[in-house]
Amino acid sequence: MYDVAIIGGGPAGSTVGTMLRRYGGDLDVVILEREKFPRDHVGESLQPAACGIIHEMGVWDKIERAGFPVKIGATYRWGTDDRLWDVEFVPGAVVQDCQRPSPFQGVRAQTALQVDRAIYDKILLDHAGELGCEVREETRVKTVEKDGDRVTGLVLDDGSKIEARYYVDATGSSGLLRRAMGVDVESPTALRNIAMWDYWQNAEWAVEIGVDGTRVLILSLEYGWLWFIPLSPTRTSVGFICPAEYYKKSGMTPEELYNKALSDEKVIAGLIENAERENKFQTTSDWSYIADRLVGENWFLAGDSCGFADPVLSAGIALAQNGARHCAFTIMSLEDGELDPMWLKDAYNKTGRARIRQHVMFADLWYGGNGCFTDLKEQTREIAETAGLSLDGDKAFRWLATGGFVHDDPSAPFVGGFSLTAVRGINDRLCETRGTWATSEHNKFVLDLGEAEIEDIPILYNGQVVPRPCFVKEHRYLPQYGYYGVATALLKKYQYIDEMVPRLEAYFSRNPTMPTIEHDVQNTISAIEAMVAHGWVTTSYDPDHPLIKFALPEESEIVHTNKDLLWLTPEIN
Repeated sequence: MYDVAIIGGGPAGSTVGTMLRRYGGDLDVVILEREKFPRDHVGESLQPAACGIIHEMGVWDKIERAGFPVKIGATYRWGTDDRLWDVEFVPGAVVQDCQRPSPFQGVRAQTALQVDRAIYDKILLDHAGELGCEVREETRVKTVEKDGDRVTGLVLDDGSKIEARYYVDATGSSGLLRRAMGVDVESPTALRNIAMWDYWQNAEWAVEIGVDGTRVLILSLEYGWLWFIPLSPTRTSVGFICPAEYYKKSGMTPEELYNKALSDEKVIAGLIENAERENKFQTTSDWSYIADRLVGENWFLAGDSCGFADPVLSAGIALAQNGARHCAFTIMSLEDGELDPMWLKDAYNKTGRARIRQHVMFADLWYGGNGCFTDLKEQTREIAETAGLSLDGDKAFRWLATGGFVHDDPSAPFVGGFSLTAVRGINDRLCETRGTWATSEHNKFVLDLGEAEIEDIPILYNGQVVPRPCFVKEHRYLPQYGYYGVATALLKKYQYIDEMVPRLEAYFSRNPTMPTIEHDVQNTISAIEAMVAHGWVTTSYDPDHPLIKFALPEESEIVHTNKDLLWLTPEIN
């Protein structure tokens, strides 16, 4: 008999167990993993958000000692232009002096990692065990026993039985408990892709930045796209994704199609020219899905059992570990007994499903901007329509670049793991047009909270779910937390942007959040930009007040044409 039984020992299961032991140390937790770690697993490219969770779990130093490459961003060939372009979390020059291993601070708190999942997952699972979780590897759950919507026990392969007060399904796409409880999934996208991959020894890195720094490669072909992810100084993951329909019509086996893609993509072909393939070739169907619900009477879904978003955004582990953190905090808040259990469960369900849906929609935006795939702008229009907005395809395409911001991070304007400034720069690349910023074209901003209601949204802090007020109007949300809270308070007192900026500078000089005051001011103005896009703020121009220039240049430190891979692509660049 345990307090919590977790099925699955991957990143989601390990994160739930670690958080429960880290913040609720007297809880008896068992993790049941059917395999013996280490074992290979796809999904190796992290976002910075995942590194923040690693740090909170207390496992950062162990992950750093493993020596995984530091991911400062990605290099793309995507869209209608054959030229390579980069998206970087921080400018490459900033990471030149970083040493390894490094503490989680400064530049290293803004970058990410590229991890060998065999090593990464084992470190996380072992860490959960060191904190007091009972870890049982090579232990398969054969049957989920239930009474209505309540799980009553887990029968193992050897006939023994596990009972707990709470159960967590972290079994990935197999969704063992999800299926047993009769929870269906939906696939809110027209994308139907298949993925195939293998690992290579001694492939050449496309670029080396400082100590162990690099970018992943995401390169499109006429019939799909390839990833190239260095996992160590000697090991690289190379995969190919294409529409399932193309694979069926090609008449080729998956391995033949994989080899053809590697041959056709000259950049990657050059990098693996002297490498040796490990011959661990694998394939999987790769379409996005969302579970109809993530929680029941005494059970939770976590990680990929909740849903999956296309890997083009490298969001898999960040989504899984972020959701797992919320799951653990919800269980601990239920144990604390101070908040309404129904609100806690509903908040977990709504927030988790909305977060996955947003990433699915953002992936659709990427594919819609790539000439290799079906134009999805009409579908984007339908997505906007479900949010109560009547927009044509192009306008909806732009709206999606700021859509659903509350679900990704209720404190700051982030979409799909990217800052709003990065999203705008990416959108310009995909659409081949220069987007405009309301905060550059207007100088008067009036807060419009008319007819808005207030409801609580969940904020995760120090092992607990904390309710914080949020304005709600139709399908739109405005959190009163973080940069959105600062922006709302500012707009209640001031209407002109030239009045706001010096007050923001003064505020953040006393209450810094980011490494520089400029970053904090930029994030707050980005929050106002998102509020304008969602109808929380109306704008106008007053000639008696100056404008400010808040526009992302065509070539910025965040999104820019690639310059360091010219040796690989001289005929293009």
